[in-house]
Amino acid sequence: MTKDVEVAEHGSFSAKDYHDPPPAPLFDSVELTKWSFYRALIAEFIATLLFLYITVLTVIGYKSQTAGGDPCGGVGILGIAWSFGGMIFILVYCTAGISGGHINPAVTFGLFLARKVSLIRAILYMVAQCLGAICGVGLVKAFQSAYYDRYGGGANELSTGYSKGTGLGAEIIGTFVLVYTVFSATDPKKSARDSHVPVLAPLPIGFAVFMVHLATIPITGTGINPARSLGAAVIYNNEKAWDDQWIFWVGPFIGAAIAAFYHQFILRAGAVKALGSFRSTAHV
Repeated sequence: MTKDVEVAEHGSFSAKDYHDPPPAPLFDSVELTKWSFYRALIAEFIATLLFLYITVLTVIGYKSQTAGGDPCGGVGILGIAWSFGGMIFILVYCTAGISGGHINPAVTFGLFLARKVSLIRAILYMVAQCLGAICGVGLVKAFQSAYYDRYGGGANELSTGYSKGTGLGAEIIGTFVLVYTVFSATDPKKSARDSHVPVLAPLPIGFAVFMVHLATIPITGTGINPARSLGAAVIYNNEKAWDDQWIFWVGPFIGAAIAAFYHQFILRAGAVKALGSFRSTAHV
């Protein structure tokens, strides 16, 4: 099979064995008239609600089990990482065919920059994700009111001993790993050549979340998802959580932007394709 981009000396491109979907329009008001769009918003809301409910409940359960001084009690950091990664795997698998399975404003932002979703869809997805996260953590507090405030509410905060720059860097790199994995796992080039890829796409995405949590839980508690951080901060409503909140928005959005640029313009040679198309048009 041919490679997706081969620039000949005269500036032409070889035939491809796959087709990229057309770029999403910046503004697409037609979406607002379709039930499938609102169904996707509901899917993002429910998925993010379930994600926060299970994962924050796991965090609080672990802290309550180790409160007696037993460091081996509870699921441990490894279990917390599995909780986040496993839920992403499950929820992406369940919602990918409905909404794309974003469940994360940073993922939505990266896909928007890559022209995979329109501005309207991106904004409303983020709103649905944030509302779902708040409701999910709210359920945790409702069911675990005796433990919720006592054990930190699952809120993301910069750990003692780390500078804000270190925390920001951890969130940028962690989100880059996640969004880069999302782009790679859903690449139409891979889907065309390996029929099993669409089915397995949620697996590497879940593993990316798992691995990033192992690395960054000691630093920031691992955000890489602004909705996750916002939901916990709103319900916990602690000064430290709000002071550090900007890290969990700026970092993921920068990481997502870098991942989108890297995948689209470096790995997929978007800039080279554009230049080749321009040269071909100029010779006509």
